[in-house]
Amino acid sequence: MRLKKRTVFILMSGLLLVLSCTSSPWHREQADMYLKKGIAFIEAGQYIGALKELLEADKYSPDDPDINYYLGVAYLGRGLRDYALERFQKAVAARKNYSEAHNYIGVIYMDMGQWEKAVESFDRALGNYLYTTPALAYFNSGWAYYNLKKYPEALARYQQASRNDVSGSLRPQIEKNVGLIYMDQSMLVPAIDHFKKAVELDPAMVDAHFFLGECYLQIKDQSRARLAFQEVVRLSPQSAFGQKARNYLHTLR
Repeated sequence: MRLKKRTVFILMSGLLLVLSCTSSPWHREQADMYLKKGIAFIEAGQYIGALKELLEADKYSPDDPDINYYLGVAYLGRGLRDYALERFQKAVAARKNYSEAHNYIGVIYMDMGQWEKAVESFDRALGNYLYTTPALAYFNSGWAYYNLKKYPEALARYQQASRNDVSGSLRPQIEKNVGLIYMDQSMLVPAIDHFKKAVELDPAMVDAHFFLGECYLQIKDQSRARLAFQEVVRLSPQSAFGQKARNYLHTLR
């Protein structure tokens, strides 16, 4: 009996020693070194290099929320959605208020067509009052609500996104998506106003030009519809929008 107790004690002592070693300052230093390299690769758009570095970091600190978050970003950059989701979920398990990770989880759910789950994730992101880029989660949840055909909720989220979009980078997309909300409800005058704002802010926005043309067609303004479709063809002749615009132009001759 004493021998068994002594053996168990030795095994437990060895396990504690291993665990303490993996959380030593040296292990933290190694993890941070590989993490920084991985982030640099992500910023350069080199996701394979990022994964190599971040997986090394993961060996030294497997439960670190930042390492798991950036692994999620790198996997998503490589189109590996399931691996990315797993890493983002590990990140939020370790840090409940990790808004950036919650936002990415919501984006993945949107890509899967799981709109309700997406909204829940965006709401978790927005539940953190220290979240520095809430405009992204507001914008993304607006698109989720749009796909759920919950138009008042979608409009409210886009209004919040616009208020929090300090740089203004989301504004053209917000205007286009708000235009879609009105267009879906056959409210063509406000739809046209928002599509026009979208192309004023970003003249290269092909889809907004296309939707603008469709709205003009519905109100029987063929001359403006023709101009909008001509712009679509000029900007992106080989795209799906370009092909559809060309078809419309044939009927407008």
